[in-house]
Amino acid sequence: MRRLLELYSYDFSEFDDRDLDADGEYGYRHLDDYWADADRHPFLLRVDSQVAGLVLVRAGAVTDMAEFFVLRKYRRLGVGRRAAEEIFRMFPGRWTVRQKLTNPAATAFWRSVIPYPFAERTSGEEVIQEFTAAEGTGDV
Repeated sequence: MRRLLELYSYDFSEFDDRDLDADGEYGYRHLDDYWADADRHPFLLRVDSQVAGLVLVRAGAVTDMAEFFVLRKYRRLGVGRRAAEEIFRMFPGRWTVRQKLTNPAATAFWRSVIPYPFAERTSGEEVIQEFTAAEGTGDV
C-alpha cells in the first residue's frame, strides 16, 4: 500500500505540485491511521491477481473517498468504475468525492461514475460531488 501511494503521489504531483522529501519519497502521513482507526478502510484493487490500484475510504456521517488510484496500465478498462461502484455499495449513505480543479480528467471520471443524483460545487481549489449511495453489499 505504501509503495502504491508513492506511485499515486508521483502521478498526482502534476496537480498538487508536491516535491519529494530528502529521502526521495512523497510519503502519506495518514497511512498508519488506516490500520488503527475503525472508520478508515484501505482496499487494494486487483485484476487477475495483479495489483491494479488502491482505494482509501473514511467512513462516518458522510463517507469520503480519501484516495482513489488505478495504475495507468489498468485505466480505461473499467477497473476504476467497477471499484467505485463496489465501494459505494459497501458504504451506503451520504458521500463526498473531491478532485483538484487542475485535474479535469478526474472530475470527468467521477461525473460519469457516480450513478446517483448528485450535487456538485467548487470550493477553493476543489470540485466536490455530494450524493447518497443506495443500500447494497459488494466486495472489492
